Amino acid sequence: MAEIVNLRRARKQRSRQDAEKQAEQNRISFGRSKAERSLSEAERGKAARALEGHRLPGEDGRPEDDGHKDDGRKP
Repeated sequence: MAEIVNLRRARKQRSRQDAEKQAEQNRISFGRSKAERSLSEAERGKAARALEGHRLPGEDGRPEDDGHKDDGRKP
């Protein structure tokens, strides 16, 4: 007797296989090696540290209060 095949499952399985083939092609075409990813991460970290090193003192990046009250009026 012939094996009964659920067409819905067969269609989904084929769809998954096609998607996996496409994903593999994309990984080959657009992927980066582990060395490239780690280099990029190191460069990002270095840039972030350099930016943080140039941050002005103060909690929100603004200079600390110098004791003068500025009410917005001209002298």
